[in-house]
Amino acid sequence: MRTLINTFLVAITILGSNIITAQDLSNPMLYRKDFKDISGKNTVSITSYEKNGMHFVYAGGVGNVDVYQIDADGVLTPISNHELYKQKGPARGMVADNIGGNDFLFVANKFGNVIETFKILESGSLERAAMVEDTEDTHLAVGITLQVVHMKGASYLFVGGLEKETPGLSCFKINKDGSLAHIQSMKDTEDLHTDGIIGMFVHKIQGKTYLYTSGFQDNGVSSFRIYEDGTFKNVNNVHDNNTDRFLTGAYPVTGATIGDNHYVLVGHRHHKYYGRNGFIKNPDFYYHGDGVSVFKVNRKGALLPHFVLKDDETTKLQGQTRIEVVSVAEDGAIFAVGTRDDASIQLVKLDAEGTLTPLNYLETGFPIYYGLRSLTINGNPLLVAGSMSFELNKVASYQVAPKINREGKQLRHIVNLKYKEEATPKQVEAAVQTFLDLEKTIPEIVSIEWGENDSTEGHSEGFTHTFILTFNDDHGREKYLFHKTHLDLVKKVGPIIDGVFVMDIWTE
Repeated sequence: MRTLINTFLVAITILGSNIITAQDLSNPMLYRKDFKDISGKNTVSITSYEKNGMHFVYAGGVGNVDVYQIDADGVLTPISNHELYKQKGPARGMVADNIGGNDFLFVANKFGNVIETFKILESGSLERAAMVEDTEDTHLAVGITLQVVHMKGASYLFVGGLEKETPGLSCFKINKDGSLAHIQSMKDTEDLHTDGIIGMFVHKIQGKTYLYTSGFQDNGVSSFRIYEDGTFKNVNNVHDNNTDRFLTGAYPVTGATIGDNHYVLVGHRHHKYYGRNGFIKNPDFYYHGDGVSVFKVNRKGALLPHFVLKDDETTKLQGQTRIEVVSVAEDGAIFAVGTRDDASIQLVKLDAEGTLTPLNYLETGFPIYYGLRSLTINGNPLLVAGSMSFELNKVASYQVAPKINREGKQLRHIVNLKYKEEATPKQVEAAVQTFLDLEKTIPEIVSIEWGENDSTEGHSEGFTHTFILTFNDDHGREKYLFHKTHLDLVKKVGPIIDGVFVMDIWTE
């Protein structure tokens, strides 16, 4: 039944074989390639890893981690799923890396208050290797973000999160068996921005290593120098203001080196979206809209406010939860910004001067909550996204490719169905009406046409009913596909469906 439902949902979209190149960076677009069910209650985190020429995707949710293989076309193949400690979670922070010749996946079990280490097997599946629990000396409770830092003689795992009583930043040495040895913990202070670390990023500059953290609760970003033994010290801190810094609810952190310039990008899910009571520690915040802040890194590793891309009616930047690097070239870098409140993926370009420019976006049809991952296979840039929606329970893949000119065209979503022999006429009639009723609750549907097969050529393969849904653009199709009403229809009608054949075409 699950296979049938997935078949019922998947639409075939012809994109051509174009792969993004340097000359295409000015106008890339996102095109969904595939999606699959997850076994967890929702998908909070996504990461990926390449092993023996194969690429694997890890989707962490409440209670477990799902494993998929992904190919250059973005097709996802389920491999396995693995239970988290105490079936807690969600698996919020996840990072995969090679340590001493062994491949590991590190998981921050948010409400299990532990960091779990899994060995990545040849098939991409996982085998539990180690686990470290929170103590009074560390800051592992409500774990959110993990960052592996490789130094000359050892590798270290930095941990941050939303620990309410004693927030801060911790470092652990990663042993060859995946176990973790505590090196240092730095408790949050009034100056640091480590209360609610939801984003971390590392720059290597002239032989020195720097770590950058976002402080969700204390509205700012901090920089740290990391030493060969894993110890670290604070370099500088930048707080939100009411003019040129958009750091209230500082959330995702990433960066890029373009030429001789090192940049750090910081997004935020503004405290406005949570309200002024309860979850937010300091309700006295200033709302100046949404924006992605760009910082330039000086020769000492300190962050210098440089530029802000402000959200407007042409962008989708409300409630940023993840920013991923899609590609880096000599003239700039492309980033993908995942948003919870706009339920979209916005592509932006950072040029060599540190100016951030919006490109195109895709409305995904579901809110993205930390679950966004960029990877490249055979030169083909892809994104994998998950949702925090408990009703969706899916992970989706997207290709980043040159934008296709579809001006003046509409999308026809053609669904052909055949029903099981035991389905009664009354059941079929009800199924048809349920399909037609989609137009009442999904405003992106321009129209629905339908009819029963009248062909006598003998090539209908048992398909009896055709529905043609019209959309104005890709956004409409995505919203329809993942809309609750559509998902409910699939569950309701699925038991009497014997076959599905779907085609999407663009017409004048």
